[in-house]
Amino acid sequence: MSGILDSVNQRTQLVGQNRLELLLFRLNGRQRFGINVFKVREVLQCPPLTAMPKLNPLVRGVAHIRGQTISVIDLSMATGGRRIEDLSTAFIVIAEYNRSVQGFLVGAVERIINTNWDAIMPPPEGTGRASYLTAVTEVENELIEILDVEKILNEISPLNAEVSSDVAENLTTEGQENKIIFIADDSAVARNQVKKALTSLGLEIELAKNGLEALNRLKAIAEEYGDVTNRVGVLVSDIEMPEMDGYTLTAEIKNTPELQKLHVVLHTSLSGVFNQAMVQKVGADDFIAKFHPDELATAVQKWLMTECE
Repeated sequence: MSGILDSVNQRTQLVGQNRLELLLFRLNGRQRFGINVFKVREVLQCPPLTAMPKLNPLVRGVAHIRGQTISVIDLSMATGGRRIEDLSTAFIVIAEYNRSVQGFLVGAVERIINTNWDAIMPPPEGTGRASYLTAVTEVENELIEILDVEKILNEISPLNAEVSSDVAENLTTEGQENKIIFIADDSAVARNQVKKALTSLGLEIELAKNGLEALNRLKAIAEEYGDVTNRVGVLVSDIEMPEMDGYTLTAEIKNTPELQKLHVVLHTSLSGVFNQAMVQKVGADDFIAKFHPDELATAVQKWLMTECE
């Protein structure tokens, strides 16, 4: 298992091709779950966990790994399941979200699969607001559930989505009042965080749940207004999304005449040097590792006003 991620750094060529690799794991039962390999730093047998006072009940303890103290969340409990009891056979998935490193306790880790984003589907209708799924896919005739990790982390340690008063006072969209800000993100929590931060700009905001939905809507707006920028000021897009990822969405936008002038800000919990290279490759205007309300609002204002120059 220690070598399961040895070639992660060689996998970056998949990014931008609407492809991804999922690390498959189980919690307490037979159901298999997936997490994008690019979010995973390391997978290891569960080390001794140290209990700490006043920890969230979903945090089983902290682990001391390679000189770093990492909180370990019981992923089964965090999604409404039962506690993972046998730590001697359990694993920790060390992952990076929103510029912080987190450990997720899982019952078993299986393997990595290579798939396409267009094979990743939104959760079935009727799963309800309480669902922790952000997407599903099928492997060997078995449903793989992809968890909304942003939702889990937000429930344990909510992020402040408010723009600071100092930044808010200096935000201006003069001359752009008729424009909307378009947000594409498959996580309901992430969409709402971005929306809340950008509400400070005082413009109408439209939301999409994935790249394909966003592309189709932008094309419809362009058909109505002649050029999409006559109505949409900036697109803020996640990278990891079902059916069409943010890189592919950006490339499609930049290759479509009625869409290509639209400013695109890629906003993602993925990290790594390769992101900057992909931003340039697909023609995105900006890249922000989420989530920082001041940084996001300032960047969106910059690109809104750039069009006026």
